[in-house]
Amino acid sequence: MSLKLKELGDWKMLCQEDKKMLYRVSFCQTFSEFQHPTGTWRLVLGVVLFVSSWGFWLMIFTEYYVRDTPPESLEEFNQKEQLRRMLEIRANPIDGISSYWNYDREDWRWVKITKLDD
Repeated sequence: MSLKLKELGDWKMLCQEDKKMLYRVSFCQTFSEFQHPTGTWRLVLGVVLFVSSWGFWLMIFTEYYVRDTPPESLEEFNQKEQLRRMLEIRANPIDGISSYWNYDREDWRWVKITKLDD
């Protein structure tokens, strides 16, 4: 209480310890105290590394025990065979894949040839 009464008076009359006590009453921490590193970055880094390693092991588990082998239709040889069969049966000859195949020269025509009626 006496410190609060001194606060109302002239601050030049207060000693350094009284000024520090008044500052401590008004504010929780000093400037150097709240800027001091606390080390919480270690906790954050640890949690991030733990979660990422857990995700990595989960990915490895699903790769070996959950996923099946990819279907045969995704292999390059089978895709080429499927394309060959589509060209043989002339699938979608107007707008589809067969419209870009030149059956005379047996290669791809990159520009589709269209005939205009004269």
